[in-house]
Amino acid sequence: MIIKRLWLTNFRNHHETEVELNNNTTLVVGLNGHGKTNLIEGLHLLSGARSFRGAKVDALIRSGHTSAYVRAEVEQQSRTSLVEIEFTTQGRSKAQVNKQKVKRFRDLGDTVRSVVFSPDDLDLIKGPPAIRRSMLDDTIAITNPEFRAVRTDFDHILRQRNNLLKQAKGRMSVDLETNLTIWNDQLVKAGEFIGNTREEFINQFGHSVTNFYQQVAGRDEPVILKLDAEWRQTGLAEALLKSHSDEVRRGMTLVGPHRDDLLILLNSLPSRSHASQGEQRSLALALRLATYLYIEEVSGDQPLVLLDDVFSELDETRARRLVECLPNSQIVLTSATGTVPEGVNPTQTLNISEGQIHAP
Repeated sequence: MIIKRLWLTNFRNHHETEVELNNNTTLVVGLNGHGKTNLIEGLHLLSGARSFRGAKVDALIRSGHTSAYVRAEVEQQSRTSLVEIEFTTQGRSKAQVNKQKVKRFRDLGDTVRSVVFSPDDLDLIKGPPAIRRSMLDDTIAITNPEFRAVRTDFDHILRQRNNLLKQAKGRMSVDLETNLTIWNDQLVKAGEFIGNTREEFINQFGHSVTNFYQQVAGRDEPVILKLDAEWRQTGLAEALLKSHSDEVRRGMTLVGPHRDDLLILLNSLPSRSHASQGEQRSLALALRLATYLYIEEVSGDQPLVLLDDVFSELDETRARRLVECLPNSQIVLTSATGTVPEGVNPTQTLNISEGQIHAP
């Protein structure tokens, strides 16, 4: 898969940006705050993913405007597609492929696939469980339409069940029990599917993470990935029964996939608390590299690789090892100085200033 051309309209600080990308490596150079990361973010959003910066829709839209547009011409197996997204503060944002409306943003992942490396990836190791859950689900969803649909259904069921518990205000009633039974059945069916799919993915994914960690860190240390989900021991139906009283009292769903975590163990110890920052950064890079390999193997397609000023955070040795692990695919990387490690050979350089791209 290759993104041939990108248009950004009223997106972040980009008023009207049109850029043609080549098939190999593009280097985007510019001072901090001038729009390099915004360009990377726009490319990543084409996959239907959420902003890797955690931004809400309002933040994506240029000040003084109510809508922003991200468009791209995508070449995939000799077919050309036009992907278009409208972000708006008025109503729901929309997406379409070849002028056909896309039901779920995540379905854009059938046309555009990308993996983004960011300095904030350290949060994959150090951050809260929600960040690791998102990484798990986002990666699975790219190549698994059924998981995308069930994950969306689960979120809807969870919201309805939480609303029911909140409205009960801690009081048991016949109506509450009847309605909970209905929502429990649906929650269990969707939750068990999500748990099973996550387990299968982790079993396949973990070997690649270990291999890439050892390459990037230059150390022969084992990495183990485990799904931390206590409800899996008895099943979700039994776990809901056990937590029933507490859920009514607290007005929320206390067990299920929405509370899971991905445990990342290095030398059998939790990397979040026991690994050094260098080890944590190597683990984060390994997770992103393994994500690329997983998508490529499952989809048969090469995702776009986005590197947002990653090398500035790495020492020379770790940067060199990362370069050695990068795939031979379309790559877009940013740099404030224009300096890149040995082995990175851009075939195109774009200079960016105040949201405008200039030829070098």
